[in-house]
This record gives sequence, structure tokens and C-alpha cells, in this order.
Amino acid sequence: MFHGSIPALVTPFKNGAFDRSAYANLIERQIEHGSGALVPCGTTGESATLSHTEHEQVVEACVAVAAGRVPVIAGAGSNSTQEAIELVQHAKQVGADAALVICPYYNKPDQAGLEAHFRAINDAVALPILVYNVPGRTACDLMPETVIRLAALPNIVGIKDATGDLGRVSDHAAGTEGAQFVQLSGDDPSALGHRSLGGTGCISVTANVLPDVCAAMQAAASAGDYVTAQRLERRLIGLHRAMFSSPSPGPAKYLLSQLGLCTDEVRLPILPPDAAARDLIDQAMATATQL
Repeated sequence: MFHGSIPALVTPFKNGAFDRSAYANLIERQIEHGSGALVPCGTTGESATLSHTEHEQVVEACVAVAAGRVPVIAGAGSNSTQEAIELVQHAKQVGADAALVICPYYNKPDQAGLEAHFRAINDAVALPILVYNVPGRTACDLMPETVIRLAALPNIVGIKDATGDLGRVSDHAAGTEGAQFVQLSGDDPSALGHRSLGGTGCISVTANVLPDVCAAMQAAASAGDYVTAQRLERRLIGLHRAMFSSPSPGPAKYLLSQLGLCTDEVRLPILPPDAAARDLIDQAMATATQL
């Protein structure tokens, strides 16, 4: 259903406002270079600091520009279950192919609360849902046994796992055997290992900057050519890490600005990378673009 290199798209700003023209160009570039789907309004899209109106505008723009050429997985999560339902409903209304729903952050629900949250969304909206587990940001962890129970629901079709715990790929697969449950990595440095254990792709920060190389790495893995996939990943690994040398998406926007694709504007409390981080990012980008 969803596979390959999938960018967690940045949201470009110009003078503090959403830059739809730059966004359209970024999307065209992603499609041209082989990305398998698009994720607007994820963590990298600065969803936490978008207004509701902006969030809706960004999702609508992504769906319109993609125009059915690749799937759109709209970021639609919240720490409020009702708000998450409303965001998923909007994603469905405007034609998104699926919703990416993060675990509730700050509240720190237990496993029963997490399961109830996703069950409520499943019951409220008939749209494919990818649950998104990133405990480093949410302060709660969606455990494999909870994921397996959720996978039995009709609208829960997969997971974006940003834990970096590769054993969970096998845990999830063992508990959902026979079901078409999509497992996507949300952690660029471990994405190739995730793929080798049964994942189908990666929702990637690095793909914002080098969509062609990220897509080629995933395509090689799909073909079983792990020699090529490993060679490409060795080019990318420094850049994967540099993407978080300063709070994300600052590094990605810095490089996109260097490429003339958008400004490097981020929203407070995120700041652009400082001089030391920029040097590291530039070095990683030079390595990643060597043929």
C-alpha cells in the first residue's frame, strides 16, 4: 500500500507565512525523483506550530499538487482525541489517501488509553490510518502488543515506527501475520535495517534534501540488491545524522535554502542551525552527493 522513500515534507515559510508556491515546487521535485508517497504536516512539517487553518491549507495544497500521482498521507495527530478525529475527517474530505496519527503527546496515556485513542479514531472516520510511534517526542511508547491489537481494526493499516528498535519489526510482523500491515521506518539511520527485517519503506527527513538517492536506496532494497542499497546508505548516513545536528527541520530547511528551493525560515521555538551545525551539515551533504 505504502512503500519506498516517503518524505516527511517541510512546510516552507516566506515572511512568516506558508509559501504555497515553494511547497508545490518541493512536491514536484519529490515526485520527479521517485518518492513513493508524501507526508504533509508531520513533525518535520512543523505541525506543532501551524494554526488549524494553516494545517488544513498545507494538506489541501499537497493533495492538489500531487493530483493522484502518488499517495498523500496527511499528518493528523493531536494529544486530544477529538481534535485528531477532526483532522482525520478533514484529510478524508480533501482527498488524502491516509492519515498519519501520532501517539498523544504530553498527556502520557498508558497502553489502555493509547488503544482507546486509536480505536476512537478508527471508529469515527473511514480512512486508512498509520499509527505513529515516536516516544522521544511524545513521552509515551506504543508497545508491540498494543500495535497488534490495533492492527485488527479495519482502518488501522500500518505504523510509522521511529523508535529505532529493529526488533519491533519482527514483533509486529509475527503478531499480524496474514494481514497486510504496513511497517514504515521513521528513523533514517536504521531504515535499511528496518527494511531488511520486513519493512516497506521510510518516512524520511533526509528525503527532503536528496529524494533521488533515498528513493534509489529503497528501490535497491525492494529489488533485493542489498549491495547497492548498502553503498547508497553509506553515502547517506552522515547526512541522516546531520539532519538532527540542530533541532529539526532547521538543517533540512537550511540545505533546501542552499539549493534555492525555499527559505530557511523555521518557527519559534525552533531556530535555524548555528555556524558550527551548518559546517557539519555542509560536510555531510558534500559526502552524500559524491558519485
